[in-house]
Amino acid sequence: MGSRVLGEAISSIRDWAVTEAKEPRIPRPAEAFGSLVFSDEVQQTRLPKPVYHALRRTMTHGEPLDMSVADAVASAMKEWAVEHGATHYTHWFQPLTGITAEKHDSFLSPTSDGKAVLEFSGKELVRGEPDASSFPSGGMRSTFEARGYTAWDPTSPPWLLRSGHETTLVIPTAFVSWTGEALDKKTPLLRSMEALSKQAVRVLKLFGSTAERVVTTCGPEQEYFLIDQYFYLSRPDLINAGRTLFGAKPPKGQELEDQYFGAIPDRVMAFMSEVETELYKVGVPVKTRHNEVAPSQYEIAPVFENANVATDHQMMMMETLKRSAPKFGLACLLHEKPFAGVNGSGKHLNWSMSDDAGNNLLGPGANTHDNIQFLVFCTAVIRAVNRWQGLLRASIASAGNDHRLGANEAPPAILSIFLGDMLTDIFEQIEKGGAKSTKDGGMLDTGVLVLPKLPRDAGDRNRTSPFAFTGNKFEFRAVSSNQSIGYPNIVLNLAVTESIDYIATELEKAVKGGKTLDQAVALLLPKVIKENKQIIFNGNGYSKEWEKEAAKRGLLNLKNTVDALPQLVTKDAITLFETYKILNERELHARYEIMVETYNKTVNVEGQLMVLMANRYILPAAFEYQKDVAQSVAAVKSAGGKSVEGKKMLNGLTKLVDEFKRRTDKLAKTLEHEGASAEKHAKHFRDVVVPAMSALRETGDQLEVVIPHETWPLATYREMLFIK
Repeated sequence: MGSRVLGEAISSIRDWAVTEAKEPRIPRPAEAFGSLVFSDEVQQTRLPKPVYHALRRTMTHGEPLDMSVADAVASAMKEWAVEHGATHYTHWFQPLTGITAEKHDSFLSPTSDGKAVLEFSGKELVRGEPDASSFPSGGMRSTFEARGYTAWDPTSPPWLLRSGHETTLVIPTAFVSWTGEALDKKTPLLRSMEALSKQAVRVLKLFGSTAERVVTTCGPEQEYFLIDQYFYLSRPDLINAGRTLFGAKPPKGQELEDQYFGAIPDRVMAFMSEVETELYKVGVPVKTRHNEVAPSQYEIAPVFENANVATDHQMMMMETLKRSAPKFGLACLLHEKPFAGVNGSGKHLNWSMSDDAGNNLLGPGANTHDNIQFLVFCTAVIRAVNRWQGLLRASIASAGNDHRLGANEAPPAILSIFLGDMLTDIFEQIEKGGAKSTKDGGMLDTGVLVLPKLPRDAGDRNRTSPFAFTGNKFEFRAVSSNQSIGYPNIVLNLAVTESIDYIATELEKAVKGGKTLDQAVALLLPKVIKENKQIIFNGNGYSKEWEKEAAKRGLLNLKNTVDALPQLVTKDAITLFETYKILNERELHARYEIMVETYNKTVNVEGQLMVLMANRYILPAAFEYQKDVAQSVAAVKSAGGKSVEGKKMLNGLTKLVDEFKRRTDKLAKTLEHEGASAEKHAKHFRDVVVPAMSALRETGDQLEVVIPHETWPLATYREMLFIK
């Protein structure tokens, strides 16, 4: 099996190389960018001025959209889409499955004379009606309660999806139940952005700003693996679980550190170019591409956008990566930890805030210690992360991320903030009653005359920090590669909203009481910093010493999903979500139940897969090799020889095979857990099933290194990670 799969993989590389040589791709990003988007430019061209301005007011100020305006927009949108070859439209939404959903409807409408016309009304644009009972709802919808609605989100521009010979108009929408409860990630995200804007504007007004709106902005980095498709198709675990459940450590992994930022292989470069071109067409502003640390691991990253649009674009990016890979004989793996022993994949969520004039509220400026507005907003974020660290940890919790967090390439499960030397010094001075710092970046002299002196940042970067300040933004590094950035965005927006609300209220009281704004800030910030400074940590987050120090500081160490998820439904969390009208208690409990069930289903699928692979793939190969060794020993004996080492090898192999079978049966037994609540199931999976899976894998990986390549039935790490 191994030789055949390897041969097919090599053949696919050769076939791709021949095709690539004949058909070189020459992408033109500037021409392609936004060409398939119903963008502001297209709207200005195609919409009557009153309609265009009404739509812009809806987008920027949240004004209700009149149905006559919706009809005019729908008509122009349909004409534009049809001109580009569209025959259908879809309301594209993000249910609580973790992926996207779509139902396609034709523009075609039959007429009474037996003909047909292409129609698309404002009603069809604004509202769709998918089945709400077949998506996870956490009990908010029963099977017999099917009605749900998709509602057009005008803040995220529609685009055209081209798949094969078909073109479809894609309309980003929110998804709610007939009772008005949110069944998706977009609805609470939009609510959280509005809540933060309202509180942030209060602070800006104290500083004399005329800003009417603040938006959160994001630039999520996406890490992923690429392997040959033939290897992928030979691995039931990759197909069904997204990660390898068996796999011995290869002789060479990432220890030579020769992959990171290395030369990009030709086939991978062609794939990246294709992905970028497709994303440019639909307006996704991808900027960066490079090799990541692990072999066959890569990264793609966009520039900053409005958080809602960035979330949509992030989902589009993952879909494009998966859809494009087979064109090049590749498979794209977005799991957090597809291969044990090498780095997993994250999705670093770069996050900031900007006013409606484009001013970054987390930009420290040239004289940081004098930039009081920045210090106020930065303090609000520090307080938010400290006060709501449990919620932030829960927002990135999943069975997949449990394998990644705390490993040697990912931040620990303990939430902390890295500020860098200068900012840390400034906040220490503020706590003492001042705001001066003698630390700055200065210039970096390389010691080579022909090289220029480089401006140096005021602080180093800390890759072990789960939440790091990186110049003019915070980077939430614990987000996993496979998840939507919706949940982390919602929780981060909400936590910061509560903090800004608290600070705005205190400052307003002080100013009304006769204090100047500077005096009010000078009184408030030292108090807030003193109460929340335990969350600031600039050291090595991987060290055992930090784990002990974090415990002394009272920081939470929620090591796994089962420990983390209850943070979503504490009394304080429910009050927080309801106070700012992001999610009510029922909506929040529904998400908790869905996330617990998802954890249970994920581990159960993986456990069942391991048992299947053990019985159908590994044990037959092991028995075959055991038979071959036994026949060899018997042949030597019948010829009058003594196969001492052969007997030892046979005895060792027999013990290993027997142990593997025992552990397979034990895992199968642990999966027979019925009649308990979802929470008890989750604890059983964490405490019993996951350890049984680890034990079975250990023995299976030992078998892999002794069974001959031509007998071993699965593609190996040394093949998957290094044949490109």
